[in-house]
Amino acid sequence: MKFVTLLVFPFAAALASTVPFKGCQQKVKESIHGPPHGWYKHAPAPKHHILELKIALSQHRFPELEQHLWEISDPSHARYGAYLSKQETETLMAPHPETLAVVSEWFTLHGLAEEEVIHSSARDWVTIRVPVGLAEEMLDTTYHVYKHAETGESIVRTTSYSLPDILHHHVDLIQPTTMFARFKAFKSTPHRTNQAQPAAPRPPGETITGPAGNPVDASCNSTITLSCLRQLYNAENYQTTATNCNKLGITGYLDQYANNKDLQQFYLAQNPSAYGSNYTLVSIHDGKNNQSYEEAGLEANLDTQFGFGLVWPTPGTFYTTGGKPPYIPDLVTPNNTNEPYTYWLEHLLSQDDIPQTISTSYGDSEQTVPYTYATRVCAGMASLGARGVSLLFSTGDGGVGDGNPDPATQVCKSNDGRNVTKFLPTFPASCPYVTAVGGTVNIPETAAAFSGGGFSNYFARPAYQEAAVSEYLAMLAPDTFKGIYNSTGRAYPDVATQSFYFSIIYQGQETPIGGTSSASPTFAGFVSMLNDARINAGKTPLGFLNPLLYSTGYTALNDITQGNNPGCGTLGFNATVGWDPVTGHGTPNFEKLKALVLALP
Repeated sequence: MKFVTLLVFPFAAALASTVPFKGCQQKVKESIHGPPHGWYKHAPAPKHHILELKIALSQHRFPELEQHLWEISDPSHARYGAYLSKQETETLMAPHPETLAVVSEWFTLHGLAEEEVIHSSARDWVTIRVPVGLAEEMLDTTYHVYKHAETGESIVRTTSYSLPDILHHHVDLIQPTTMFARFKAFKSTPHRTNQAQPAAPRPPGETITGPAGNPVDASCNSTITLSCLRQLYNAENYQTTATNCNKLGITGYLDQYANNKDLQQFYLAQNPSAYGSNYTLVSIHDGKNNQSYEEAGLEANLDTQFGFGLVWPTPGTFYTTGGKPPYIPDLVTPNNTNEPYTYWLEHLLSQDDIPQTISTSYGDSEQTVPYTYATRVCAGMASLGARGVSLLFSTGDGGVGDGNPDPATQVCKSNDGRNVTKFLPTFPASCPYVTAVGGTVNIPETAAAFSGGGFSNYFARPAYQEAAVSEYLAMLAPDTFKGIYNSTGRAYPDVATQSFYFSIIYQGQETPIGGTSSASPTFAGFVSMLNDARINAGKTPLGFLNPLLYSTGYTALNDITQGNNPGCGTLGFNATVGWDPVTGHGTPNFEKLKALVLALP
């Protein structure tokens, strides 16, 4: 990392000497109306508190990278599967030399030495560690400690920051500044109210008919296991390979630790052949994986047990990413200052070897994420897709917003100062370069009431889903939900799987759990199996899935036509024939999907 810095700065400094920097006017770069609902200003931020500022430099060649992504992800295109190398991707992500020069001089003017500046592998992100006092000077702002009324969580943020006008087209964003997102795991327990209840248990040995027309253990209607998923989704007889370089990645954030004792107990109960196997642990930004039972994470256990359990013996990688830079606690020092996604993305994009399939079960309301941050992180997802990685994200557990159909008590309010009712899409699921996974329940499958779905307020609808989504919208009665959702936005989810009454091991005990957190690692597991089959056949992995799913892949999915996803004082959208914003195109039929992807180039 420092080697890159040393290469950059001499060149940048040479150019910087010609930049008329001093005397530039400060102009507001980003501002929000105020802290989102639930946050309040607590106290001025201590001037000595250290902020780790991440600065996104403009990527002037991103449109080229995006075009590559569309072409290599389109099964009908001659370049399908011709993924970019790390070097090729970084060339398209890199900032213009002038950008490096101008930003270098800005640092110099504020007393930052070269060795204090860290560049990402593509040099498109810069990280500096500065005290609040210096950050306030550089950004012409005032930081405060904000507290969350419900959780007591504290963060250092501001509601506006400025940059010299010459920097505006060189810098996309600087955080932490205006972002109050509380990225959380999308999980719930079966005791959560207003959720669909499982069907009554059937006698042992009894079977019911699954979506593929095959017999499925009747017990799968009340408890979901690895065996249930393989039965339901027609993959009972498929055996993955351990030696073809295929891998599955699972992400962990927010001190969610995957407990290894629980994992082995789970394997013993549900996949005895995997007992004694383990995964590769990758720590990013000082991420930990504490192995005490008290620190076991429900989310991390769910993701690793079902994700790795489904694909064994395919090797698994668990990424544990820290989002809490070092600090000295005192009465006003916050306990959380940075979000984790940029650290994770920066790490993955710097690696030569990346798992072909990666599942993430974390996110937050899109409106709590600044537009600049959302678009830049989404661009990072596109860069991974261009390298042949399939990214799957849970859609959240609030239906179209808060999961509440009661108009009198719903809390779906805009944070733009108007405080009007609006549906609340979820990020990163709303990013058009990822595959968003919603939830189903029971057999026959119906949409889970909590399945997050809807339309982005940030991202326009991509061409690959225009026909399917337009067909759905045409079926809605005129003026349905008029004014409370963006009918031209990126629509999600794309697909779905079972998402309730998953049986995991947690702190040594069998524990039922649910939420779309269950759905993402499940669908990712089947994608990893498809990659296994393609690699064994001498073909490339599937990469970014959505162009395939919306062109022909949907024919190998089980269409879910019943259910809805209430929220924001409404009953939400309905599941119906074809794509819908509750379950997308439906759940996987592995054998059909395998035949389809093996027929592709």
